Amino acid sequence: MDYKILGKDTSPEALKALSSKDRAVLCDELRDKILETVSQRGGHLASNLGVVELTVALLSVFDYRKDSIVFDVGHQSYSYKLLTGRFDKFDTLRQKGGISGFPRISESPYDSFDTGHSSTSISAALGMARARDLDKKDNYVVAVIGDGAMTGGLSYEALNDAGHSKTKMIIILNDNEMSIDRNVGGFSKYLQGVRISSGYISAKATTESFLKKLGIVGRFFIKVILAIKDFLRFILYRKKPSMFEDLGLNYYGPVDGHNTEELIKSLNAVKDINHPVLLHIVTKKGKGYAPAENNPSDYHGVGPFDLATGVVKTGKGSYTTAFAGALTSIAQENPKVIAVTAAMCQGTGLESFSMKFPSRFFDCGIAEGHCVTMAGGLAVKGYIPVVAIYSSFLQRAYDEMITDVCFMNLHVVFAIDRAGFVGQDGHTHHGLIDLSYLNSMVNMRVFAPRDYKDLRNCLYYAVNNCEGPVAVRYPRGSSPFEAEGPLYELPEDCIKPHIAQDFGSDFAIISIGKMCREASFAVTELDKAGLSGRHINLSYVKPLPIADLDKALHGITTVFTLEEGIMSGGVGEAIIRGLGALNKGYKVYDFAVKNTLIKASSPEDQLKTAGIDGESIRTKIECILMQKNV
Repeated sequence: MDYKILGKDTSPEALKALSSKDRAVLCDELRDKILETVSQRGGHLASNLGVVELTVALLSVFDYRKDSIVFDVGHQSYSYKLLTGRFDKFDTLRQKGGISGFPRISESPYDSFDTGHSSTSISAALGMARARDLDKKDNYVVAVIGDGAMTGGLSYEALNDAGHSKTKMIIILNDNEMSIDRNVGGFSKYLQGVRISSGYISAKATTESFLKKLGIVGRFFIKVILAIKDFLRFILYRKKPSMFEDLGLNYYGPVDGHNTEELIKSLNAVKDINHPVLLHIVTKKGKGYAPAENNPSDYHGVGPFDLATGVVKTGKGSYTTAFAGALTSIAQENPKVIAVTAAMCQGTGLESFSMKFPSRFFDCGIAEGHCVTMAGGLAVKGYIPVVAIYSSFLQRAYDEMITDVCFMNLHVVFAIDRAGFVGQDGHTHHGLIDLSYLNSMVNMRVFAPRDYKDLRNCLYYAVNNCEGPVAVRYPRGSSPFEAEGPLYELPEDCIKPHIAQDFGSDFAIISIGKMCREASFAVTELDKAGLSGRHINLSYVKPLPIADLDKALHGITTVFTLEEGIMSGGVGEAIIRGLGALNKGYKVYDFAVKNTLIKASSPEDQLKTAGIDGESIRTKIECILMQKNV
């Protein structure tokens, strides 16, 4: 597509020089490019469509070569990337060797901070603002945070610090949950326009400065003026003073987040205030594309879809849907089962559960630590909370898992979705360290099911046959081995080693969870080459069933372990220690991930990059057994 402005000169000077008409054209072109690319590649759609005008306004006011703009989570940075030198590479979005779906310092000098998790922008921006002041520089620092990220406690810690310190910075609160007309209409809208004008702000600052010089008398008049202002605001808006002002920030808004010219006016008015400013803007997720506007959750993180109809191209079933169906079935039998998540009802597959058992479902918002401790409170009172959170995000509740669940040996079940490599979202979303930190937690039991049937059995066993904390970790995507049969068939089998293949006694591979697929390929190919071995799959990995594992090995002493997690502290290391303690001459080789910074591509390619795909394992084992160089 031939664009009038997009893809041409988008230097800070060129963007500032655009007319209002050209800025409107640019916004349309950005939406077209984002829709075209995401429909083919997948990605975060609704959030990006919602901040097009904001991004154009930001880059029309600030200089991206020296000013710092920090996007919270970062999944809404597509327009920013297109306008900061990455238009020609945008078709590689979230592909191997391409640009990331999130800001990355390693990708561009204009990305201020690596993001991917929620509620971090204000903290990072405050640090940058303090660094600027220490360096005696005058550049601007802006944090862009969505209302969803404001459910995270870290954002309030940062707001409190910023307000207390009075450090100059701008926080843009992108509120995409309500209409602008609900808050601003008629005379109140006019007054808001006056309040956000540079003349008003300048007069306000001059008046405050003069009154402060009068000492006690001046401070008294300031309090009187503020009280009158709060009273008038309550009369006009039926609103009490802003919480943000109570924290020490200058609050302005709400402003129409889809009116580029109004945004530019507002940003120019507040940018030189020598205190932290919070500019409240109102936007609509999915703006400009009806399917995304009507169903923003469905188009939050979306796979390839038909641009004309909005129909998403669906694939096979997934571990997530298998978990969701099993949990709903278990909860039907056991009224003590509760489902808990952290703003991931749809992502973790709990929508059907929430509709069937609304009183037994709790979404705690983007607050993983609170989510876990709240589940501990439920468990203390006899309920069985199943906490469903992505592996990458559960890291944020590490302390709460230890102190508020494990130390008290509370029966909380952690359903850890997206364990292992996740594909196009890249390294900030990989679930590669959960096995390592779960192994360090007292009283914790850990399951890593290999397929849907095994997942259902592990979950059933974790809920109904265990005491204390239990984790069931499973990957993103579809299972290589879909099993037919009853929903729960001998669930106690999930705690025993499973002999998946038995060709001979030259060696044995112990695979963890879904790595059963890669191990099966390696064992089969090695057998064709005359090296016959046994493949044992483990679903129950903590505490390790060492006696049963020793029995399953049945005299084979050359052993290879295979897991989709980091090597340090992983299951392989635990197997080495456990088998070594038997003093039976076991020689164990540990195959796991050594580098967690593996970037966006397909999960299959990420396994290959890590050297733990079936072909890489086959080659490594052959070299070791044939005493070649690995």
